[in-house]
Amino acid sequence: MKLALLILFFTCSVAFNLQAQTVDDISGIWWSEIKASKIKVELVDGKYIGTVVYLIPEKYVDGVPQTDRKNPDENLKTRSILNLQILSGLSYNPATKEWTGGMIYDPKTGKTYECQVWLEGKDILQLKGFVTGIPALGRKSAWTRTTL
Repeated sequence: MKLALLILFFTCSVAFNLQAQTVDDISGIWWSEIKASKIKVELVDGKYIGTVVYLIPEKYVDGVPQTDRKNPDENLKTRSILNLQILSGLSYNPATKEWTGGMIYDPKTGKTYECQVWLEGKDILQLKGFVTGIPALGRKSAWTRTTL
């Protein structure tokens, strides 16, 4: 009897995890890993993008949101990080239950990386940024679902 309950529990857990990740589940507002900004992920023109919609006031300089000062393009160094699109081009792959084919921009370094994204449950968004198509050498970050 205990074995039957254990198998039932395991089967339900697996079924929940498979159901939990559907194409639009990454849409919403997410805290960055260090909780310094909130990013809105949404579907635009068939691809998922992410835009910074909130910066904690501690990141402001003289009452103004931080700028993209590490950007390698001199013309973009003065743009605000607030309302900056940092995720682009993500598409859902139902076979892997991941969003792939996208790019992520890191304003702290001014660098752009290839990106893949997946969910752990409904409220943890895992991101991996990497270069030259080698995800194993990338850096992982976890974002937490929140509200604006």
